[in-house]
Amino acid sequence: MPVSLPSTEPSGDSVSRILAAAKDLFARHGYDHVSMNAVAGAAGVSKANVFHHFKSKDELYIRSLSQACEASRSSLDAMEEGDGDAWQRIRRFVDEHLDHMLSHSRDSRLILREVVENCPGTGQRLAQEVFRDNFNRLVAIIAECQREGALRPDLDPVFISTLLLGANVFFFQSQEVMRHLDGVDFADEPSRYGAMFVDILMRGAASGPVANEGEKP
Repeated sequence: MPVSLPSTEPSGDSVSRILAAAKDLFARHGYDHVSMNAVAGAAGVSKANVFHHFKSKDELYIRSLSQACEASRSSLDAMEEGDGDAWQRIRRFVDEHLDHMLSHSRDSRLILREVVENCPGTGQRLAQEVFRDNFNRLVAIIAECQREGALRPDLDPVFISTLLLGANVFFFQSQEVMRHLDGVDFADEPSRYGAMFVDILMRGAASGPVANEGEKP
């Protein structure tokens, strides 16, 4: 009787391939239209291998979303630990976050598909298991900027954080349309878009007189 030999493929490599395939399929087709068979086929592994690492499609989906958010964690690390005043750090976060959204459009589409199209009742779970940690970190950094005196203390740090993320999401979703709108000359210059947005935010949220661009407020 032939003996089945164990796979020599590293487990970590298998997981990476499964997650990459899952993110691509979920982003293009949505949760309901992706099967574990399809994920296995796209990853080049057996269905049993997929279930060895992920107990259910739901677990695989949540893990895929969480991994898609890893770049936001890196942007927050840079914002927390980087040099410069509060506004320079905020500008760096906006630039890095938007750059990643544009250069990793598959992951961005996966996240936005879920935010926009999630089924009733899943919002709370997604907030708790996928998005909450990153969002809370951003709010905490903005609140720290307020305590440092760089931002008006009367503004809600949650609202400021929402504005930062919302501006980048709008650019990502609307870039192709903006290219064809009269007067929109920044559709292919996301960094300039970010600079203009942060400048406007500074003038509304800064705690004191605002200096010229490039100078500390």
